[in-house]
Amino acid sequence: MARRPSLQTFLASHKHVVQVALTRVRGSSPREAGACMFVATESSWGTIGGGQLEYIAIDHARRMLKSHVISDTLDVPLGPEIGQCCGGRVEMSLAQMRQADREDAIAKEQTEEQALPHIYVLGAGHVGRALADLFQHLPVRCILIDQRAEELALCHADVEIRQSAIPEIDIAIAPAGSAFIVLTHDHALDFLLASAALQRGDAGYVGLIGSATKREKFRRWCRDHCDGQRTDRLICPIGAGGSRDKRPSVIAAFVAAEVIADLTSETAASAPARSIDLPDTGKQPDAEGETAGVFSR
Repeated sequence: MARRPSLQTFLASHKHVVQVALTRVRGSSPREAGACMFVATESSWGTIGGGQLEYIAIDHARRMLKSHVISDTLDVPLGPEIGQCCGGRVEMSLAQMRQADREDAIAKEQTEEQALPHIYVLGAGHVGRALADLFQHLPVRCILIDQRAEELALCHADVEIRQSAIPEIDIAIAPAGSAFIVLTHDHALDFLLASAALQRGDAGYVGLIGSATKREKFRRWCRDHCDGQRTDRLICPIGAGGSRDKRPSVIAAFVAAEVIADLTSETAASAPARSIDLPDTGKQPDAEGETAGVFSR
């Protein structure tokens, strides 16, 4: 499934558009101040939080278009008066867009796109492809990397596909704050890539598919072969949300939630190192067949 059309495509398709922006938020609200949406006569792009608030904004914007009103403001309580229970209050501006407004909005969207966190999915097996399917719908730039062209060809998600003979290079040139999810078809390669991601020291997330046993093996490998490299920031098992379901799509759902939580946390930069060691009964399938012959890469 493809991503939604860009704002540039939306604006190019509609001659008359009202930009709706939240200018002030007091108390609880579905979105923060600065959130915008764009309303045309029969369609819209973006969201200010949905629900009755958004319905009121869209209806008002379309009445403005019909009546040729250039600009207006609304002050809306988010309570029983409109059938919402947030309890806060929002002020919003509504204005028909001039060419300069369109250019500014497109430039802002492009800047935000460029600033999206990068997520490197290292391994295009079953779980890797399931992750790509999920990340294509989230505000991230997902790069699916594998040495095997035949596995990459099975991915139909709208993400960047990269065949790489030396994925350590892809890790080395990634932007600061990137997330790295290691789930290749080979344990030795898993260890090499996880170590490379940890050595950066600036990753937003480093996760390795496997089990508590695999984590301990990796810790010993780093001690013996990587000058005692610390592994306390490694997440292994990944997506340890309590489910014993080992289907790739289920594992991917838990992992995606875990990664997004880390990348969007306001305190991510100052959070203490995280270490997850679960008993082997909750381990994930890996190439050594530690999970009763189940292999879900």
